[in-house]
Amino acid sequence: MGNNAVGSLDHVELFVPDRFEAASWYQRTLGLEILEQCRPWADDPQGPLMISSDGGATKLALFTGKPQGARETAGFHRVAFVVDGRGFLAFLERLPGLDLRDHQARPVAAGAAVDHQQAYSIYFCDPYGHRLEVTTYDDETVRAALTPARRDSR
Repeated sequence: MGNNAVGSLDHVELFVPDRFEAASWYQRTLGLEILEQCRPWADDPQGPLMISSDGGATKLALFTGKPQGARETAGFHRVAFVVDGRGFLAFLERLPGLDLRDHQARPVAAGAAVDHQQAYSIYFCDPYGHRLEVTTYDDETVRAALTPARRDSR
C-alpha cells in the first residue's frame, strides 16, 4: 500500500425503518452479527447499529431512515460480500428457505448465479430495496459443482 492509499473498506451505511429488525434479517440471511463493542452508538436514535460477519473488520452501519427502495440510483448501487467456493455453494443451497427477491421483485434461485469467468455472483435485495451480492473468486470449485457431469456416451 502506497503512502496515499487507504486501507480496506470499513463500513457501508444503510438506511432502514427499524435497525434491529434489519439486523435480524442480515443475521438470518448472511450471518452478520451486532457488534457489542459498538452497541452504545445505537442507544442514540440517530446513531448506527453496527453489524459484521468478521468481528468488525468490515461493517454495515444501520441507521434509521428512508431506505433505498425502488430508486435506481439512490446512494450506492450494490454491496457485495465475498465468500469462498464452499460458502457460495452453501448459500445457493439455503436460497429456497430465504425467499430472496431481485430488484424487480422476482424470486432468486440458485440458477440465477452468474458465471463471470473468474468469479461467481448471485444478486438479490434486502427487504428495504438495497441491492446485495454474494460473490466468490473460487470459480473452479463452484463451476465444478454447478456443471452437470459429462457422461461418456460410448
